[in-house]
Amino acid sequence: MSNALSSPNFSAPWRRSLKAATWLCLGLCLSHAGDTAAQAFAPPDSAFVQAGSSHGTRTLTVGLSWDLPYRWQLGPGELSSYLEASYAYWQIQSADRAGLSHLSQLALVPVLRYRPADGASPWFFETGLGVTATSSVYKTRQKSFSTSFNFSTHLAVGRSFGEQRRNEIALRLEHFSNAGIKHPNPGENFVQIRYARRF
Repeated sequence: MSNALSSPNFSAPWRRSLKAATWLCLGLCLSHAGDTAAQAFAPPDSAFVQAGSSHGTRTLTVGLSWDLPYRWQLGPGELSSYLEASYAYWQIQSADRAGLSHLSQLALVPVLRYRPADGASPWFFETGLGVTATSSVYKTRQKSFSTSFNFSTHLAVGRSFGEQRRNEIALRLEHFSNAGIKHPNPGENFVQIRYARRF
């Protein structure tokens, strides 16, 4: 991906709106923590791989997701939820290095998914808010995080296809930052492409 496409500008009002919407999903999962924990120990419903970039950093992510039992009718569509767990490898290009050239990231993210046409549409839209932990503090020549613990927020649009719509492809805009827990807190934005396969 070109660097011109790899750094979407998440303005402050946009980030506030995204976080307000996705705190709902996180709150629901935490309010039913026992059910959510039990769900996480159940066999996963899908697996995914994704790749993306931001400035001089490229990422490769693999993960699993579990459908959650929360569904709502919202206007002409259906709102559903799932929980994803992932491992990501971040590679920082040598020209942007300010320390280590790579790090690992673990993430746990509750997600809300909206499908038009009462849930029958192959198209879907997503938003999620979760927690992440990296093996070291992320640093480049342009910016430096102050914590290994951060929050992950994303917006995505995708389409299901194939037999019983078991395959999915999605374009995701992801933002990582510590929400002001400690400064500096510059955050980082990634454009990601994800392929998922339901079992």
